[in-house]
Amino acid sequence: MRQPVTTIDIRRDLVGLLPRLRRFAMTLAGNAAVADELVQAVCERAVAKSNQWNGEGRLESWIYTLARQQWNDDSRRRRPHATPKANVTDIRDASRDRTAGFDADTIHRMIAEMPEGTCSVLLLVVVEGHTYQQTADIMGIAMSNVVSHLTAARLHFASVADNYPHRY
Repeated sequence: MRQPVTTIDIRRDLVGLLPRLRRFAMTLAGNAAVADELVQAVCERAVAKSNQWNGEGRLESWIYTLARQQWNDDSRRRRPHATPKANVTDIRDASRDRTAGFDADTIHRMIAEMPEGTCSVLLLVVVEGHTYQQTADIMGIAMSNVVSHLTAARLHFASVADNYPHRY
């Protein structure tokens, strides 16, 4: 049986997770400033609750779950219309990757136009490599909803891709 991870280990490991945590926060917030505030709150929460981490499974799954919970808690405190809409410039700041066939601006625009929640599921499964069950656990949804979100993401990309010229 693995030994529980200490607060020092959590802090050390959090540093390595920051880029991925920020990317995930961007899928929730859609805005760099709000995502950065979320990351800070999640890091504080993770350190404060480090005694709850038992060292089993993936630390990043636990951190992403904390991020989703923090986002939900924060969302309840905000007015419904106060959540900023995704901004292509902010999303571009979150990730500098280029994908074959489309330039970065096109990809970021496609992501910014995705339905809420779908982008988070897509990131967790496709980019971060989580299983459907891990993604369901992180997002607090049924596994069938993960499948639905991924289908919606694929359909979204297919429909939006038709509006952009392809480069081969």
